[in-house]
Amino acid sequence: MTGPAALRIDVFTIFPAMIDDFASVGVVGRGIDAGLVHVTSHDLRMATTDVHRTIDDQPFGGGAGMVMKPSPLFAAVEAVEPVRPLLLLSPGGRTFDQSMAVELADGGGFSLLCGRYEGVDQRVVDHLVDDEVSIGDVILAGGEVAAMLMIEATARLIPGVLGNAASAADESFSEGLLEYPHYTRPADYRGWVVPEVLRGGDHAKVARWRAAAAIERTIRLRPDLVVARGGLSGDDVTLLEEFGFDTGL
Repeated sequence: MTGPAALRIDVFTIFPAMIDDFASVGVVGRGIDAGLVHVTSHDLRMATTDVHRTIDDQPFGGGAGMVMKPSPLFAAVEAVEPVRPLLLLSPGGRTFDQSMAVELADGGGFSLLCGRYEGVDQRVVDHLVDDEVSIGDVILAGGEVAAMLMIEATARLIPGVLGNAASAADESFSEGLLEYPHYTRPADYRGWVVPEVLRGGDHAKVARWRAAAAIERTIRLRPDLVVARGGLSGDDVTLLEEFGFDTGL
């Protein structure tokens, strides 16, 4: 009997040590140690031919900054023949979210190309990568931090990587909602008391409260997610009313 196939991730970067260090610890490191995840970094300078290992040049037409040259990027990818899809981390790409994390984890593997400087030559976008991905409307110095985010978000979805198999299913965005609030001991801290329902031992009622609390928290903090789900259903309203939560958006 064979176990689940490992998730393979190839990362192309000019700073492979950043990826290697990140992948050696935490959730990703445990997944790698268990043979459930394989993360391999590839130095984009591997195929450069000049003494300075040059990977960037001035943009045609002028302008500030430097642009990553097509030749070393194509050569590095073609030498490795990485798992596909090959995704360029770029502000113009599809926004990475939990549904995309699930999609990539279920696919068995993917590769990431980390840009730097002012960006990459457009021919890389047009003829080398399969798609572009963004982690949101923020400006970073390069794609490595975004790559780390995507690696962890996908690796933790592989069965066996997390210690508790239910953890990934219960978390924020797994059902289009934020996760319910968490509490631990002591039950009374500085007069702030854990909800009685969580201390009563009625597991079915706890499950209902958590479902209601997740809806209420999403209404309060991310109403756009509720709207994206088509608004509140009759069952949602019933749950909220059962525990005295506000049903208004």
